[in-house]
Amino acid sequence: MSILSALKKNEQIVPLYDFLKEFYYKNLISDERLIRKRFKERVGREVDLEKPVYFNDKLQWLKINWRDPLATKCADKYEVRDIIKERIGDEYLNELYAVYDSVDEINIDKLPKSFVLKGTHGSGFNLICKDKTQINWNEELIKMKRWFKNNYYWQNREWVYKEIKPRIISEKFIEQEGGAELRDYRFFCFNGEPKFISVDFSITNKQKTRRNLYDLDWNFMEGEISYPKELSIKVDKPTKLDEMINLSRKISTGFPHTRVDFYFINEKIIFGEITFFHQSGMGKIKSIEFEKEMGNWLNLDGIN
Repeated sequence: MSILSALKKNEQIVPLYDFLKEFYYKNLISDERLIRKRFKERVGREVDLEKPVYFNDKLQWLKINWRDPLATKCADKYEVRDIIKERIGDEYLNELYAVYDSVDEINIDKLPKSFVLKGTHGSGFNLICKDKTQINWNEELIKMKRWFKNNYYWQNREWVYKEIKPRIISEKFIEQEGGAELRDYRFFCFNGEPKFISVDFSITNKQKTRRNLYDLDWNFMEGEISYPKELSIKVDKPTKLDEMINLSRKISTGFPHTRVDFYFINEKIIFGEITFFHQSGMGKIKSIEFEKEMGNWLNLDGIN
């Protein structure tokens, strides 16, 4: 066990672990070196940063070579609301209860029975609360305080997160019709043009994530990204699929690549988030031909 791993397991000295980890990332390893290291560990091959062909390699190239202040605003889960209002209208936004600059500002008593808390400055900073009386708030508030100390940029060098002001937002809790698992419709857009959609779900009683891919006509695609496909589960075509496609086109305009996420609840389209580096560009894609096709869709010409 490494020293850092040992520190992480000892909750009494977690702050020391966080300090050493941050010092290492900020001072001892460059963007390119860390990207090459992480990529080899997760994807299983060397990344090509000189003349990238495959999708994942091109995302790593974008981490190093592409900058756009608007992308940082889009990655901020609070600031992005302004972008959505401007590009498609605020009727597609989930209801916002409050925004907090610190954990101390959160007043659970003022929130409804069910809600969602999200850190605005990274990925995975989420608390889904179905019943606030069943939550151990002492534990959760400690976790959320750690969110504020975490600059998500340093983990995989996704620069869009580096300058985001850490905040927490509370939003309306939403669920699929009949209380089913919430389905996320993810539109993969390349240079402003949506190409395909992924839908994640779990198999009943097995609780194993599956990811089915569909083209824009809702035909099943053979490719896989990190999770296996599942032919036995039928995902119905959204009745407003064409509208969702057009909305993703408007949102992704001007960016080399985005993943635009929506929920579709009771015939209502609700914006989820914008992601610029899907799985940090390290998801395992099958087949290699499919990853190359995705790379062909992502045109890097003209990016300085």
